[in-house]
Formats: sequence, C-alpha cells, structure tokens
Amino acid sequence: MRIKTCSLEDTKKLAKAFYLSIPDDGLFVTLTGDIGAGKTQFIRYVLEFLKVDKKVTSPSFVILNEYKTPKFPVYHFDLYRLEEKGLKSIVSELREYSKTGYLTFIEWAEFAYDEIPADSLRIYVEYDENNLDIRWFEFLSDEKSNRNFFEKFEKEVKNL
Repeated sequence: MRIKTCSLEDTKKLAKAFYLSIPDDGLFVTLTGDIGAGKTQFIRYVLEFLKVDKKVTSPSFVILNEYKTPKFPVYHFDLYRLEEKGLKSIVSELREYSKTGYLTFIEWAEFAYDEIPADSLRIYVEYDENNLDIRWFEFLSDEKSNRNFFEKFEKEVKNL
C-alpha cells in the first residue's frame, strides 16, 4: 500500500490510521528511507497517539529509546551509526523485541536485514521527485500474520 502525504498534518493523520490499526499484541516495524524523509516524525506521531509523555527523539547516537505506554512497551532503534561489530552487539535485543507484546520500530533496518524477522511490517519513506514537501509512505509485508493489520489499516486510511 503506497500513500502520499503533502504536509506534516497529512503525516500525522497517516500515523493515526497506523496507530488505530496496531494489533493488541504489538508489531515489529522497519523503516527505511533517506535522511530527513520523515521516518522519525512518523514514529513521533504514532507515539503521541499512544500517550507517550516524554520527548520522542531519534536514537541515532544511543541506538535504542524505550517508551512506556498504556498499551505495551515501545522500542525505537536507529541502526544508522552501527557498523558490523556494533550491529552484532545488539542482535539479541533485536530478536528479543521482535516477540509479541511489543511495538518495535527499527530505523535504517537495511543495515540489519539478516536479523529482521520475516513477519515484520516494512515502511519505505521517500521524497517525491518533483516536490520535496511531498512524501510517499509504502507499507509492505510478505506475511499472513500482518493481514489483520492491513485490513484495518486500509479502512482507517480511507477515513483520512
């Protein structure tokens, strides 16, 4: 599913549709895209809807931020600054937080595809070629385990 956003307000609406579609047992989400494309902003909005009351920042330098929500724990990884040795040091955390009961976001997941669960939900974020204010969000999954998410998400997106 590919969705166009033309403003931060559109991105916030998309994040709300995403939030409303998250299964009760959580989700493992990878985000890829250019620097500044909107990956962290999208996550900020989702966490705002999840009632996170602390400042949501990109974990570029700390690798992982953890947030408590009334629904489930949220783990936000940023793998941009990791090299192969650094990635090996967090593999156990990636595996642990891929289990049910968590909402896990992994930015720059392309640096760790060998460690990403097959049933993850993938989000690709990119700039529009002709207008840098426009973003394209593409939501993909090869697994049947995310079918319920997509069915609900499609309905929520139609209501935007």
